[in-house]
Amino acid sequence: MRLDWGLRRSGGEAAQNLNMNFAFGRPRLLVPQKFSVSRRLFTRMNGTTWSVEKAIPEELKEQIRRAKDQQDTTLAFLSFLNILRSLKTTKRTGWLNFNVENPESIADHMYRMGIISMMTQNVQVESAKCVKMALVHDMAEALVGDITPEDPVTKEDKHAREASTIEYIRDLLEPFNSKAAQELYTLWHEYENLSSPEARFVKDVDKFELLVQTLEEERRYKGEKDLSRFIGVRKQIQTPEVCKWADMVLAQRDEFWKSVTKLS
Repeated sequence: MRLDWGLRRSGGEAAQNLNMNFAFGRPRLLVPQKFSVSRRLFTRMNGTTWSVEKAIPEELKEQIRRAKDQQDTTLAFLSFLNILRSLKTTKRTGWLNFNVENPESIADHMYRMGIISMMTQNVQVESAKCVKMALVHDMAEALVGDITPEDPVTKEDKHAREASTIEYIRDLLEPFNSKAAQELYTLWHEYENLSSPEARFVKDVDKFELLVQTLEEERRYKGEKDLSRFIGVRKQIQTPEVCKWADMVLAQRDEFWKSVTKLS
């Protein structure tokens, strides 16, 4: 996902156009570190044009080649799982840019999105489908990396890289389980195109989970980090149910920052 930037609201008023840290009564600028995106995204390419094949870890290339040559479908499945490993180890770039220590991984984010999707009471969406979509929506980042608007990759290029990655994953997994492979592919495109009620709901859950994580990180740092620039995603949420959840988080956040101000 692309993390959009917003402003912290405190006491019902919009914060100033600068992202300030008000801890201990001494405001200071919090400037995101540029290009902290997982270096695998750029360094693995050695300045060459990006491609799925070049993005695959060297230790996996021979294994995948052997699986294809020998038509070993189980080895292909294992290779698919090995590719996904980086989702567990790659930290989300937005937090790295703000020097958040030991931040969540891409897989952490998707897992909680899946749990949130189970909680919906919206009869207009199929919960099970939403859970699957939540677990798939950032799968391409296993090879593409977690690209943010501050990184030197255009939105169009980012989408093209992710689309080619999902196609590669589908083709790799297809001999082992063609139905599941096609489902992953279809769910990803459905999410990207927002072509169903489930896709629109999961897109909102994506933003909501970011709000939850933002407040958690601010609490963890006891007000020493003001992560206001992530709060702007609230205005992108449209589903009434998720809007209600998001407003609850923002209300909790206002209370937190009021308590920090009192202690300063």
